[in-house]
This record gives sequence, structure tokens and C-alpha cells, in this order.
Amino acid sequence: MKGKYYPEPFKIKMVEPIKILTEEERLKKIEEAHYNLFYLDSEDVYIDLLSDSGTGAMSTEQWAGMMKGDEAYSGSKNYKKLVSTAQNIFGYNYIQPVHQGRAAEKVVMPIFLGPGKYAISNMHFDTTRAHVELAGARAIDCVVAEALDTETYSPFKGNMDTKKLVELIEEYGAENIGLIIMTVTNNSAGGQPVSMENIKETSEIAKKYNIPLMIDAARFAENAYFIKTREKGYEDKSIREIVLEMFSYAQLFTMSSKKDAIVNIGGLIGIKDDEELYEKVKANTIPLEGFVSYGGLAGRDMEALAIGLEEGIDYNYLKYRIGQMEYLASRLDEANIPYQYPVGGHAVFIDAKKLLPHIPYYEFPGQALAIELYKEAGIRTCDIGSFMLGNDPDTGKQLESPFEFTRLAIPRRVYTQSHLDLVADALIAIKERAESIKGYRITWEPKILRHFTAKLKPIE
Repeated sequence: MKGKYYPEPFKIKMVEPIKILTEEERLKKIEEAHYNLFYLDSEDVYIDLLSDSGTGAMSTEQWAGMMKGDEAYSGSKNYKKLVSTAQNIFGYNYIQPVHQGRAAEKVVMPIFLGPGKYAISNMHFDTTRAHVELAGARAIDCVVAEALDTETYSPFKGNMDTKKLVELIEEYGAENIGLIIMTVTNNSAGGQPVSMENIKETSEIAKKYNIPLMIDAARFAENAYFIKTREKGYEDKSIREIVLEMFSYAQLFTMSSKKDAIVNIGGLIGIKDDEELYEKVKANTIPLEGFVSYGGLAGRDMEALAIGLEEGIDYNYLKYRIGQMEYLASRLDEANIPYQYPVGGHAVFIDAKKLLPHIPYYEFPGQALAIELYKEAGIRTCDIGSFMLGNDPDTGKQLESPFEFTRLAIPRRVYTQSHLDLVADALIAIKERAESIKGYRITWEPKILRHFTAKLKPIE
């Protein structure tokens, strides 16, 4: 029995045609792309689930707002609106726009991190880990053990393991921990949420050891929705109230606004009340991103972002948004296809380690499944596993990820129930021939963030 599909809280005003290649054409395209889905042209993809970052559909209000773009180099009215909106939502005094999330990390990380320093997170995502390492520091993941069991229900699998956090601080020395990073939702663990109780407890530990707590806020609204629907005591609180409490426990945040603010470009840095830190952020922003009142964004983009921040915390929108994940998961349940259960906020993470147990981690089962989805139905997804994790920065040896996921990231306000049914049908077809699927080897790779540009070949 299929799960209930929660209806869209909007109607469609404009459509974008998409084409479907033949199987023969898809086989040729993926070979030409060196078996790396990032190399595919978007016009050769039927359903694009590569990322939910910047791929959402903006609203009529956002498009109308873009016509109000004030493109002044300094003092744009759109900048003032964006700052005011973000201050009201997050409760922070200082807001700095940047062009996207990794730009925020590039500005912030060198302030706190350097050689001999460590960043501890419930789980670092790819660009966060990269910027920790680019600053000369090392990234340590500290997610709860429940996250590693993809089959058993736990409402907040994204949580920080606070007992282990204390042990790590004691082991490495508080003076050597430059940042504690709370990623909400926890993308690398399967888009899993973090509870308010866990955020608060992590904050208390950070204060005890005098270590700054930073929130990676890319999917803050989806996390707030899970707190409202899963955590006792928050049932009657609004998303806005929950967001204010979440951020009250941290000193700063970085944010890719291309997710929960539903824009195609944009990012934010927020600082609660530390004026000295804000001055350091401004000093880094100007040479890296542009003057403080635009931070690499056009005025029209800041206007769309200010509107999107408000739209992204609407409860009915979030219910539909999470409902899409739950519907797709219900189709997978019918077919006994393994995934990180329960589903997260922005994606369904297929457990490729369980679906393709014959492929070892160093032959990248998550990537192998992603390639099969493109071959089967023109669906583009990505690996969240050992292929993405890469090599140890000190030894150069391939790291083994605790997860071998193929992430089906659902763009916001883009695809319909029929599209999700096609994705489910493709996975069911792949499951029937799973034993015949082979792994891949890398023929070329860069040193950092290799999964974007590495080249692969199938194991013969």
C-alpha cells in the first residue's frame, strides 16, 4: 500500500520541458562522462536528484522581488532587507551575505582553525571537511551510534554523541579544538535531524570548555520541522519559535541559502553578538567575496533570499517537503529496498552497502548504484560514501566511510508524485539485477573534493 502523498501547497505557473534519452544514448553519455555524474550535461538528465542545492523553484514573490534589485556597490536596500529578515529569524546581531555556503566556510574557517587544530562535528559534509583541511586543521566526526544502524528507527539520528565529544576534547585538549560544528540536518548521516535537547547539551559542553559552537545551517528549517513533529514539548511551537531557540545555543552559523531559503545562489554568515568576530569576518569577506553589503551577490539575489527565508519556514510548505521523502520511502518499503530509516529532510539515502553487498567500499557501491540509476532511467544522483570521503590527508590512503549511500536529493518545489514513482520503479528494476552490478576504480583524481571531478572506469 503506497503512502499518502501530501499535496503541493502551490500551483504550477510555468513549466520547463525535459527530454528522455534512449538507453543506448545514456550508456554512451555516462561513458563519455568518465562514469562521474557531475560531468553529465543537465540536458541529458531526465530527473536530476544530484543535489537539492540551488536547484529549487522560486516563487512568484521571489521572482517579483528580483525586479526590485538595487545593484548599488554599497548600501543596497536589498542588503538591508536581507539583514533585517535574517536578524528576526535567527536572533543574531550580525549577518554577512556571501555567494554560497562554501564561501561562508572559506571566510570563517581560517579565523578559528590552523595547523595543529581540530574541528569536531556531528558529521562534516564534503565542503566543510575540505575547508577545515585547507585551513591546515583536521576534521573529526562524532555522530551518535544510532545513525550507523540504517534499519532501526530513531527520531534524531543526526545527533552529536556528547559522551564521545567530551572524550575527544579531553584527548586532544580543549585549547586545540578550534570549533565544534553542529550540522542541521546532518547530511552525511542521511539528512537526519538533530534534537533541541542535543543542541542544548552540546552547547553546554562547548561553553564548559570555552570552545565556539557553530551551526552549519543549510537545512535549518527542515530540522526545525522534525523537532516540532518528533520532540516532546515542541508540538505547539511555531517553526519560527523553534528556529530562534535552536540558534540561541550557538555563537555563529554558516549557511548555504541554496537549500532551505529556496534560492539558486546565496549564503549567509551569522554572528550572535561578538563584534570583534564580525570585524574579522568582514575583513575576510571583502577580499574573498566583495564589499560587505553584497558579499558576492547581486541586489536581486539578496531580495529573493530575504523572501525565501520567510517562505522556507512555512509549516505547510515543510509538511509537503518532508512528505515527498516519506512518500518515496513508502514505495521503497514495499519493495524492501534498504535506505537510512527514517528518511531525512531533503533526500532519501539508499543503503548501497546493503543493496550491493558484493561491492567492497574501495570499489564504491554508492557510486555504482548512482550510475545504474542513470543507465536505467536517466536519473542523476550522487555517492555519499567512500568515493566522496576520499583519501586520508596525511597518509593518502583510501578512507572507508561508515556509510555507502546513494543520495536521492529532491529539489524543492520541482518534481511531482509521478516523478517520484518513476524513481521508485527504477530502483526496483535495479534491485532485480543487483548481483550483476560491478564496482568502479578511479583512473584520475584531484587531491581535495575529488568526487566532483574524478574519472572512473568499471571493474572488468
